[in-house]
Amino acid sequence: MAKQHDGAPGIDGVTCEAIEAAGVAPCLAQRRDELVSRPDRPVRHRRVEIPTAGGKVRVLGIPAMRDRVVHGARQHLLEPSVEAALHDGSYGYRPQRTAQQAVDRVAEAIVRHKTRVRDVDLAADVDRVRHDRRLGKVARRVHDRDVWPGLQLLRKAAGTRGGPQGGVVSPLLSNLDRMAVEARLERAQAVTANGPHTSGEDARDADDLVSLVHHDRRQDGLVEAINRRLREALAARDGRLHEEQSRSVELSRGEHCGCWGVDCRRLRSLRGRWRPPDTPQPPKRTAWLRELTAVCRRARSPRVEEVIAERNPKRRGWVQYCRIGHASRGVAMVRRWVERTVRRHVRRARHRRGFGWQRWRTVWRDHTRGLCADDRVRYLSRA
Repeated sequence: MAKQHDGAPGIDGVTCEAIEAAGVAPCLAQRRDELVSRPDRPVRHRRVEIPTAGGKVRVLGIPAMRDRVVHGARQHLLEPSVEAALHDGSYGYRPQRTAQQAVDRVAEAIVRHKTRVRDVDLAADVDRVRHDRRLGKVARRVHDRDVWPGLQLLRKAAGTRGGPQGGVVSPLLSNLDRMAVEARLERAQAVTANGPHTSGEDARDADDLVSLVHHDRRQDGLVEAINRRLREALAARDGRLHEEQSRSVELSRGEHCGCWGVDCRRLRSLRGRWRPPDTPQPPKRTAWLRELTAVCRRARSPRVEEVIAERNPKRRGWVQYCRIGHASRGVAMVRRWVERTVRRHVRRARHRRGFGWQRWRTVWRDHTRGLCADDRVRYLSRA
């Protein structure tokens, strides 16, 4: 599994290819003997800074390959116990769950007139958690003494506070940390529940939490209770909110909000029914098109296959993430833009003008040149 993820090497510089060259079986046998005799000491994580939006930097902690295999084994041991206790509205870092399902959960809540949306961003939530509290939560779920030495050594390798973003078992432990926040929100919604119908709904993916409340004015107390319980849960674990990226909107007034790269709003259909048109956010789409423009400008070679091979992974990743709901117009615009830029690159390489619409058909684009054409919009089945 570590080889399939094709991750970067740790601080020791050892890769999967180097382990295979030296022999996989002796390496695994040595790791097994070290875990049984318990002199095992994990290697310090390699720190990598990745620039993010707004000129900020995200620090990743990449473990060594020898420790990554052990962390994956611990994840398989802890995952069933943690999954049994997680909230149904949690979608981040969980098997068989994606951000598209979280968007679909929000869209379904909007159709049920839960239009007061509170979009919360947990600022550096994983980096601020205390290790003693995290291990205490693990102790309440797992009673295997053989797991404890490895987790304690992993804590020392990660630092004095917080968990490294980039580790194998870190996403699972971060979900365990956020269980208290989700439990408080679920308790606040259960108080105002009327049978199977609830006045509130929430969905979380990674550090983004979206809470929705019914537009009825009698639910003003629920809005205040959710905000209060959220801040209390974060204060109990030394967490905080990112005030600049957190906002509250009222969809019934024509406002809209962005959830996980998708623009959520409420409009009436031609049949007079309320529907949430889940479309990709225009700023996100524009930023992605600028990246592709930079890729095309770097490519000075007249061979169009090299341009397509470099552009296809970026385009395929964006399309597979955004082709849900009502994204057909945005996906079609991206498809036309990519085809125009590729055609222009070919024409300029041959010192000609135009795009060659009459000379080259779409069949040439799809089959001959290998440009990705899987742009069909998919709809999720709601349980």
